[in-house]
Amino acid sequence: MLKGIPTEISPELLYALAEMGHGDILVVADDFYPPISKSPNGQCIYAKGNGAAKMIDAILKLFPLDVEYCEHPVEYMVPDADSGVVMEQSQVWDDAIAAVKNNGYDESAVGTIERTKFYEKAGRAVLTVCTSERLPYGCFILQKGVM
Repeated sequence: MLKGIPTEISPELLYALAEMGHGDILVVADDFYPPISKSPNGQCIYAKGNGAAKMIDAILKLFPLDVEYCEHPVEYMVPDADSGVVMEQSQVWDDAIAAVKNNGYDESAVGTIERTKFYEKAGRAVLTVCTSERLPYGCFILQKGVM
């Protein structure tokens, strides 16, 4: 047992987070996300029983964000502009932004990314953490920084 490790972080996830380097991409995925087809070269770790924002909060206790080199080291998926789907706000987005702020980062570290571009960027993910998040568009990209 270790002190200070959030209970949401499994030993496998702790190891995977430690192996990641500066600039590496992590996806925190909702329950609907297909990690194998979207990030075929990355590792997938399941964190079932946890929502996306709760996992982001736990991860950010250990994981520095790339605020020095990336305008938005946290991005959340929004519908494509031409999709006909309109979402102004979501509780999961608000909760994730609160988790970022609660871990010492400015809200400006968080940005949006359209669904199609999200999937393109997620293709480079080193790690996908699959949650039980059921709210639509509950997927996030985090880019690792340095301490």
